Amino acid sequence: MRGSVYYQTAELTKIIFKEGLKKEDKINPNHPHFQCVSSYKTMETYRNVWNNFGHYLKEHWNLKDFEQIDAEHIQAYFEYKIEYYPSKQYVEKLSSALGKLEIALVHFSKLKYEQGKKYNFNIRQQVLNSARKLKQVADGYHNRTYADPNLIISNLTVIPHRIAALIQLQGGARAEAVTFIKKEQLKGFKIDKITNKDVGVLFTKEKGGKEGDVLISSAIYRWLEEYFITNNQFKINYQTYANDIKKVCVELNIKPEGSHGFRWTFAQNRVRLYQENGYSYEQALQAVSWEMKHFRASITEHYLGG
Repeated sequence: MRGSVYYQTAELTKIIFKEGLKKEDKINPNHPHFQCVSSYKTMETYRNVWNNFGHYLKEHWNLKDFEQIDAEHIQAYFEYKIEYYPSKQYVEKLSSALGKLEIALVHFSKLKYEQGKKYNFNIRQQVLNSARKLKQVADGYHNRTYADPNLIISNLTVIPHRIAALIQLQGGARAEAVTFIKKEQLKGFKIDKITNKDVGVLFTKEKGGKEGDVLISSAIYRWLEEYFITNNQFKINYQTYANDIKKVCVELNIKPEGSHGFRWTFAQNRVRLYQENGYSYEQALQAVSWEMKHFRASITEHYLGG
């Protein structure tokens, strides 16, 4: 499909919006307008999400054709939104809007081609359910830092989980960056300009195309070097990793904040370090934002309760 984001969402809206459609027809699998939308307000809400999603795809994936959207893009966008700890109502709206996008694309494809393309965006519900279980959504701001993250990490059941958690805590990496690491991502050592200490450099490219260096301790870096002597890649299962963190937190009577709690803790610690080394609050926010592969300083402020 060609055209701007707004043009494409307008075309998809024409496909799925049916004014005056009766409720019994919308829920009837045998009706030609099954699962379509009849409310102007609801359609406007859905289309606003589609527009935002389209701009996200263009900026982070260089994807400009809605017909090329697949489950990977849906998952990345949803996880991108959840990272900012949105309200429960907001993520449920996202899930509904992306579900209607799937239906619109299916109908559009059937009209355009003899054999329509299949779309399956069920991953959106899986991500939503996981976010609920890990308490990544709420009705307001919630500080997700760990008071003693090293205590949690030292009690994780397997060494690779401890390594992944330490990378998130020391470098602010997202979970997706620590569950799969290749040898070529190790880029040697350098001096951290803030702590003036020798650190290892781990290059990561995360979902959405965000890439850059993650700074970790020399000890963790050397452990990875040793690991790659006998292994081609470092790989852990995210759900198993998350379950391990939750189990340890419960045993230690600590409120579970998931693996992202280590990233939150990194943000607060790192901003403090920048300020202790002569940076203004605003400069610290922007610097840490870049380290965490964000663009705006205001994103970092969210991790601080702003």
